Amino acid sequence: MPRPTPFGCSLLLALVVAAPPRPAAAQAPAQDEAVIGILARLLALADARQFDGAVLRQALQSDNQNVRVQATLAAGRIGDPEAVALLVPLLNDSAGAVQGAAAFALGLLKDPRAVDPLLAVVRSAAPAAQGVRESEAVTALAKIGGAEGAQAIRLLLESAPLGQAVPPAVSTALLEAWRLGPRAPVPQLLAYAENSDDVVRGRALFSLGRLRSVAAVPVLLKALGDQSSEVRAVAARGLSAALADSSPIGRAAVAARLRPLANDPTPGVRINALRALASFRRDSTLAPAAISALADAASAVVVQAETTLGVLGGSAAIEALGRLATSPTYALRRQAIVGLAQADSLAGVAAAQTAIAADADWRWRSVAAEAYAAAADRARLEGLLADPDGRVVAQAVQGLMHLAADSDMALIARARVLLDHADPAVRSLAADILARRPAVEDVDRLVAAYRRAATDPFDDARLSAVDALAAIAASSSAAKLTVIDRFVGATPRPEDYLVRRLAQQRLPEAAEAWAGGPGHEAVGPIATGKSDADYREIVRRYLLPALTGQPNPEVSIETDRGILTLELLPAQAPVTVAAFLALVDRRYFDGQRWHRVVPNFVAQTGDPRGDGWGGPGTTLRDEINPQRYLPGTIGMALSGPDTGGSQFFITESSQPHLDGTYTVFGRVSGDLRVLTLLTQGDRIRSIHR
Repeated sequence: MPRPTPFGCSLLLALVVAAPPRPAAAQAPAQDEAVIGILARLLALADARQFDGAVLRQALQSDNQNVRVQATLAAGRIGDPEAVALLVPLLNDSAGAVQGAAAFALGLLKDPRAVDPLLAVVRSAAPAAQGVRESEAVTALAKIGGAEGAQAIRLLLESAPLGQAVPPAVSTALLEAWRLGPRAPVPQLLAYAENSDDVVRGRALFSLGRLRSVAAVPVLLKALGDQSSEVRAVAARGLSAALADSSPIGRAAVAARLRPLANDPTPGVRINALRALASFRRDSTLAPAAISALADAASAVVVQAETTLGVLGGSAAIEALGRLATSPTYALRRQAIVGLAQADSLAGVAAAQTAIAADADWRWRSVAAEAYAAAADRARLEGLLADPDGRVVAQAVQGLMHLAADSDMALIARARVLLDHADPAVRSLAADILARRPAVEDVDRLVAAYRRAATDPFDDARLSAVDALAAIAASSSAAKLTVIDRFVGATPRPEDYLVRRLAQQRLPEAAEAWAGGPGHEAVGPIATGKSDADYREIVRRYLLPALTGQPNPEVSIETDRGILTLELLPAQAPVTVAAFLALVDRRYFDGQRWHRVVPNFVAQTGDPRGDGWGGPGTTLRDEINPQRYLPGTIGMALSGPDTGGSQFFITESSQPHLDGTYTVFGRVSGDLRVLTLLTQGDRIRSIHR
């Protein structure tokens, strides 16, 4: 669409101000086939990323409030800017849920035309009356960003008199201001960083920390002594050696203030402080603080202490890590070995070899690859390229990529051979290596790799081959002609929309050919593999019951550490919930491991390979929704937009920077204690309804 004129923005603002209130919605019968049909159609459109103005307009005008909410979410997820004009009037809908959903959807579209209407609805509400609509409108303004969004956020932060209760919309602006990047109103954030309200100052400090603002160093340091553990955790999270080096305060003073927090009463504060200390690389004087944390009762704190000791180094760190390199707990032993390799390459390599000799489990050879990379032991990494397990080879290749320069011809020669490897992750990495030094001679190899990947259980090798071919095409005019001739001209339009999307971004000649010519749709609509009957079944089984007040489905995860009970949220992510429960019913997750656990951040599982590369062989589109990443929130893991599958994560603490990026489809109900006990390598005994 052409860039809107100021008149266009004024027209949208007028739609908000002038739109008449909608009559109260009539409750649709639970089994109303008309409602099921329109909800199913909305799911199908959003899943295919297909904009149908007539269907959306009809749904947005429905008397059924639930239909209007789902239509607004669909319009935002589809991502077509034509939806802006449809959504703006709903900021004035008679139902608050619709108002909030409309504001959220406008944030997904990120169209500057929505700034004035969004700001207008926030300013029109008295502080005591501000609710979901105003909060989502503020978040949308920050997501839209640019000069217009930044100006709106600044005006909101300046609107509340200091010393008085902070309105909800202003509190949300504090939390979301980091999204503005260099345009963020740092002086206004600083003014709230010492507010008497714990939530307010925590949100201001969060944004200041995310912005890496040098001006924020004094208030972040002061907040390390805050009465609120959540504020202390946020402050520690925002500090680093790089930030200290840019500040007149200096790294010594910052490190001195962080060190005592390694013994803070709250585990999350201890972890964040240790993580901040890890940024002071090779400063062994800080090691005693991390060494004392090795005796912590919380395994997550110990893992972070090991990580910190590895980068700080020094004889005391080496001795302490050496003691834990024989721990019976996988997570503790793994991190001790990797940390030891960072601090003392010979000791780390020896510890890794001891682990391999004692246990034939492929995971220890993968840990050895991590250790060899940390120790810069290229010879041993190359030796692992012959390992019979592709997961070990993939880890070794990643280590070599970390050590070698882009122009390293020995590694490039290895990559050419590895393009024929049986493991798709290895082939993906091999293509990535060739993309770092594009050469026309590799075109035929990469085309063959692309074709071979058609039957892979995941599409990383195909995507990497396309990316490498695009790098070659960009290297010279002659190379582009070769790629067009041998790949574009000889390759039919792929069914995989991720391949088409990558081609549109990196290899427009392929995208144009696959679209049937200039001006045609290169990426969408997406072939989802689902029929109308499939979407109707999702609505009947999951979405409609949730919308009509029936209990949400629950599943139990039996782990080595205890049982986690999850409440799923089909009203927010119906297709994702349906796919997840289908895997649960197949016992797909039983016996898998938590392959990634980052202390005080996330615990991740759902990979049948156990190394982070695997999935179910199908791909889910994102169902981004307004749910926030609070402690215990369940999100779909991604390698990029619309790449969901079976891997999911659970947040161990609030993670506002994940909001609106990863699909939230559930939350832990009840006690989070078991979640905090999980460590990498722990097993899932079963997941069941």
